[in-house]
Amino acid sequence: MAKRPDTRETVLLALELLKRIPRARKVSARELHEQLPADLARDLRTVQRQLDMLAQTFDIERDDTSKPYGYRWKERGVGLSLPSLSEQESLLLALAEEHLRHLLPASLMKSMAGFFAQAHRKLNGPEGAGREREWMGKVRVVSQTQPLLAPKVLPGVFDAVSQALYTNHWLNLDYRNAEGRRSCINVMPLGLAQQGPRLYLVCRYEGFGNERSLALHRIVKAEVSAAEFRRPADFRLDRYDDDGRFGFGEGKKIRLVFRIETEAGRHLLETPLSADQQVEEVSGHLEISATVVESAQLKWWLRGFGSAIDIREPSKLANECTTEAPATLAHGTT
Repeated sequence: MAKRPDTRETVLLALELLKRIPRARKVSARELHEQLPADLARDLRTVQRQLDMLAQTFDIERDDTSKPYGYRWKERGVGLSLPSLSEQESLLLALAEEHLRHLLPASLMKSMAGFFAQAHRKLNGPEGAGREREWMGKVRVVSQTQPLLAPKVLPGVFDAVSQALYTNHWLNLDYRNAEGRRSCINVMPLGLAQQGPRLYLVCRYEGFGNERSLALHRIVKAEVSAAEFRRPADFRLDRYDDDGRFGFGEGKKIRLVFRIETEAGRHLLETPLSADQQVEEVSGHLEISATVVESAQLKWWLRGFGSAIDIREPSKLANECTTEAPATLAHGTT
């Protein structure tokens, strides 16, 4: 087979290196040299020269403060994107950035920064299509409760938590609970959940087999341990949620029966409490029965209807909702 022209080989090598230069961390010429496929294998010095040339041409940062030199895409660099994003792809990325920023590992979000920036330039620049550009102002996720401002998460906390969760490493935390007591704990991160404006880490304390939820805004300091762990086979975040744990329950299901004024309960005809919900009209009221998880959040919800609701079953829950003051609820009070 005839040898490919040197110019073509140089272009292919440059493209291969550009694809492999990360954004979240620096990489050395030797690391990239070892990653090259066999058909593009070159000596280390050739790779070093090519990287120096690319750093002068593209938004690539070269750290020459110590050897070996480190290379990475600049934080707001355009990066390598072939072909360029369409208006629809730009719109999808812009929406994804808005709604996934707290649910994806920080390192992954940083690695996507160039694509997000390109999407915004596409939508907001002179070439942005009018309809796609307007779409961001036409859609919104709204709260069904009183809107609250998100609590402040201290710098570095989310990065450490998401990294440990992503890589299955233990987390060393300095944690302040709802009562203000601080403790240093070692936890196994198992899940991350957003509830309204707050973020919660589902984890297991070292030496314990049960799960707890810790509020990220109560973490004073977080460090990723060098120690890895094997993710428990018996834990599933969706089951944890289905058991009502984010609603301050323990997974116990009850048959709830109540009567509610028709106007106050009409929305339950469109958004049922459960798949087995049954509804009857009784003397200007709706009698509703459904299987639900018993939780403090359920009690809060029932109390919110005031005199418009009459809880029939279970009697214990009826008594609690009429005689108890609303509980003070806070994740991660351990």
